[in-house]
Amino acid sequence: MARYLAPHMALRVYDPRPAEPEIQTYGSVRTDLAAVARCPVVILAVPVSSLAAVVSTIAPHLRPGTLVVDVGSVKMEPVAIMRAGLPQGVEILGTHPLFGPQSAADGIAGLRIAVCPVSGRRGRRAAAFLRKVLKLKVIVTTPEAHDREAAAVQGLTHLIARVLVAMEPLPTHMTTRSFSLLMQAVDMVRHDAPEVFEAIERSNPFAAEVRQRFFSLAAHVEADLARDG
Repeated sequence: MARYLAPHMALRVYDPRPAEPEIQTYGSVRTDLAAVARCPVVILAVPVSSLAAVVSTIAPHLRPGTLVVDVGSVKMEPVAIMRAGLPQGVEILGTHPLFGPQSAADGIAGLRIAVCPVSGRRGRRAAAFLRKVLKLKVIVTTPEAHDREAAAVQGLTHLIARVLVAMEPLPTHMTTRSFSLLMQAVDMVRHDAPEVFEAIERSNPFAAEVRQRFFSLAAHVEADLARDG
C-alpha cells in the first residue's frame, strides 16, 4: 500500500528487520518505533500473533487523537487487542484490504477494502479517503460480520489452495478453462506469508466450523462415489 499512499502523505516506517535493498520504499523513511508512534496516523502491519506486543510497546508514545489502524486478515481479535491495549483518547480503525500483491499488481482502483470503525471520528474520514482518493470500494462492517464472511471467503480459498499446492505437479498442457481459473486463484495466494494462512485459519473464530463443514461434505461426496462404484 505504500506505493499508493506515498503521493498523499509523508511515510515513516519502523521495521525491526534489516532493510532489504531490493524492496521499493516509495519515498518512505525508516525511523525508530517511538517516532513512528508519534505520527498522526499509525498503521500496524504485523501478524496477529505479534499485535499485542506491538500495541503494548507503542502505547506510551501515542498522542491523543492519533488514529491507529490495523490491516490484518481477521478483525475480531485485533480490534479486541487494540481496545484493551491502547490508551484513552486514541482512535481505532480496523481494516482489511481484500486484495494482495498479485491482485493489486495493475493498481488498486476498484478493489475492495473492509473497514471497521471502532472509536473516534477520524476512521470515517479515512474511509472517505480510501473511497474518494484511492478509488477503493469501501465496505463498512463490524469485526464479527467481517470474520463470519471471511471464514468462508478466505478460509476456503486458502485451504483449497494449500491442498492443490501439495498435489503439485499438476497438469499444465491439456487443461480446461475452469481448471486454469482455479489455478489462477491458487497462484494469487500461494506466495502469501505463512502468518497470513495462520491468521485466516486459526485466528478467525468462525474458520474451524467452515473447515469442518467443508471436509464433512467432501467426505459425503467421497462416500457417494465409493457406493456408486
